[in-house]
Amino acid sequence: MPVVRIPPQDRAPFVVCVIVTCDRTELLRRCLDAVAGQHHRPDHLVVVDNGEEPGAADSLATTGIPHTLLTSETNLGGAGGYAYGVLTARALGADWVWLADDDGLPGSPWTLGRLLACADDHELDVVSPLVVDQDDPERLAFPLRRGLRWVRRRAELGPGVLVPNVANLFNGALFSARALDVVGVPDPRLFVRGDEVEVHRRLRRSELRFGTCAPATYLHPQGHHDWKPLLGGRLAVLVPQDPARRDRTFRNLGYLTAQPGLRWRRWPDEIRYAWYFLGQQHDPAGWSRWRRLSRAGRHEIFEPSPERARARHVAIA
Repeated sequence: MPVVRIPPQDRAPFVVCVIVTCDRTELLRRCLDAVAGQHHRPDHLVVVDNGEEPGAADSLATTGIPHTLLTSETNLGGAGGYAYGVLTARALGADWVWLADDDGLPGSPWTLGRLLACADDHELDVVSPLVVDQDDPERLAFPLRRGLRWVRRRAELGPGVLVPNVANLFNGALFSARALDVVGVPDPRLFVRGDEVEVHRRLRRSELRFGTCAPATYLHPQGHHDWKPLLGGRLAVLVPQDPARRDRTFRNLGYLTAQPGLRWRRWPDEIRYAWYFLGQQHDPAGWSRWRRLSRAGRHEIFEPSPERARARHVAIA
């Protein structure tokens, strides 16, 4: 029997949800339950499992949604996991790819539906939900820059459905197939921290239309503790508490300041981090470490992430 292909304009868009997880089975199950509970459910689920904990397959089976489980013997990190998942979604024929992380979840059953409606109403290629603190949904999980100020609470955004040219990637962000074909997938070398900024850089340079849909929410642990205030909060520097994440952040930020569209950030970063380490923390060793790692990033010197190494137990016949 010949295959009958329905033209894209004559069918509902095929939506694939991509979730990256690593040894957080309970959080993954919570996320999958919320995704499966959407009023507009995705047509297919792709879970990239970077870890060794069992349970991902059982959690997927309970959703009742067609799914693909991609297990990796190597921890690909967030960036590599999203790259793997997004390429799989595109191979499946996705018109829209909805990105999620295992430690977050949609804020309501209408999150995906609102994102799709917002993309249609405003002709967007990428639309992000408002990522809010799971313990205080009136507070943003990550601050958003609006002009020269940082916005930290929902009320400060003001009225309106769309916040144009602002997106928090990848927590709940919805990408059209066209956008992914234009901007590509995250750079696996970045592993974690900075991968979303690098895709945001490409998105801005592509001149595609994107924004944040304020009525669509996504719950996530708040990330304010990693931002250290300067000048009473008018400026800030990103200094993760975890040493390994801190080193990768400094290296990745250095890499970003060498890329077209972000080169202007190098000297403001030099000044802000010098101010933080020398003037505020009185930590010359920390300043020296920041400079060394930032320089490595600018010169694309990427040391392998220690989390990638994992004992393998592969049976060879």
